[in-house]
Amino acid sequence: MALPKQPQKVKLFIGILSSDTKLFEAIKKEFKYGEIDYESDLFDWNFTKYYNDELGENIKKRFIFFKELIKPEDIVKIKLETNKIEEKHSKDNKRQINLDPGYLTPSKVLLATAKDYSHKVYIGNGIYGDVVLTFRNNTFEPHTYTFRDFRTKEYIELFNKIRELL
Repeated sequence: MALPKQPQKVKLFIGILSSDTKLFEAIKKEFKYGEIDYESDLFDWNFTKYYNDELGENIKKRFIFFKELIKPEDIVKIKLETNKIEEKHSKDNKRQINLDPGYLTPSKVLLATAKDYSHKVYIGNGIYGDVVLTFRNNTFEPHTYTFRDFRTKEYIELFNKIRELL
């Protein structure tokens, strides 16, 4: 029988999506998760038109990684907090920014979401965990339902790089 044990701490990141790149700097000041130790370049985000009605055209994405490791269960609270930040920056009931918190471990990349689906696991307070990348064969690999952007060479290289720093 396997006995329960405390999980290791994990590396928090937040994906920021917006067509207003000025918001990227402003929004970072609202994060209360400690020192930022890595910021990705801006990525073009044109994988679907799902967000265009809210965020507009020419959407960009950036990942922010935090130095202090967190308990995995803290991702639920962080997702609820980032939802409030999105609401705060909404105009006419439309988000101006989309925030996707997640965490990285040596074996996986997990996103927190309020959307349920067959492959997502409920982790508390209306939030689900979605493992989008698994480390196998010396690299992160996507799953069947992994979002198209997380399948790109650029994202996989980024998360491999951060894994090495972890």
